[in-house]
Amino acid sequence: MTSNQVLTDPCVPQTSVHRVEADGVSVFYRAAGPMDAPVVLLLHGFPSSSFQFRMLMPLLAGQYRVIAPDLPGFGFTDVPAGRGYRYSFDSLARTLNEFTEALGLERFAMYVFDYGAPTGYRLALAHPERIAAIVSQNGNAYEEGLSAAWATTRRYWESPTPENREAMRAMFSLEGIRMQYTHGVVDPEAIAPEGYTLDAALAGRPGNDEIQLDLFLDYASNVKLYPDFQEYFRTWQPPLLAIWGKNDPFFIPAGAEAYRRDIPNAEIQLMDTGHFALETHAVEVAAAMNRFLAQHLNRRR
Repeated sequence: MTSNQVLTDPCVPQTSVHRVEADGVSVFYRAAGPMDAPVVLLLHGFPSSSFQFRMLMPLLAGQYRVIAPDLPGFGFTDVPAGRGYRYSFDSLARTLNEFTEALGLERFAMYVFDYGAPTGYRLALAHPERIAAIVSQNGNAYEEGLSAAWATTRRYWESPTPENREAMRAMFSLEGIRMQYTHGVVDPEAIAPEGYTLDAALAGRPGNDEIQLDLFLDYASNVKLYPDFQEYFRTWQPPLLAIWGKNDPFFIPAGAEAYRRDIPNAEIQLMDTGHFALETHAVEVAAAMNRFLAQHLNRRR
């Protein structure tokens, strides 16, 4: 089969790109799968975008409607200059909530990664009845999940001086972003450059550095909300699969194991890779998700 045949083969799920107005923001998103299938909402992390799901989406789209938005400040979502947008996790969650309402998503599973976890968990606090299941891929909600690598960020939280703010810039340099993709990976040279190169290019747009520095500072609000997230888990007992790269330099395996404290039936799966697990283990993650979601989401009618 030629590459052109693959692109037009109806058996190969195709991913399409779209925009929708939500919360005064032009939200860019990718979608794949049957329109009438159960929905899986994919929430990316720093410093990435929905592009990080490029390999995962076709592997899920045979059974599910898979939707991956770019959060404000990331990817190709546009925030008008006159919008006066305040870049905080409360704001990201508000925009995400209006995005789901604009698309008419009444009930769905969530895949949460990195920044996508506190953003998605805020959505769960506001509308717990909408969340059918959760897949956490290195998406943290527990203090014990934060590694020692957060020391510089914690200093910034405690004392947001110009010096401490400046110290955070290394995180979104090209080399800093590449490190996040390759650290803890068995063969770093196997990581394709497209992901971290695109992330660095988008992070380098005029003014985006200040957006990222504001979000680094506001990440402290997520840690303060951990008890609320945990209360949601205990009260609602959402089906949860924590599938983590065990060599993540930021979110360590203890954060995955901690979910069982509040959701005793949570499934935990650790993989021998780093933070961006989909770059090396997309097939394994998709297999685990398809099995998990088959148990907890209604099949396509």
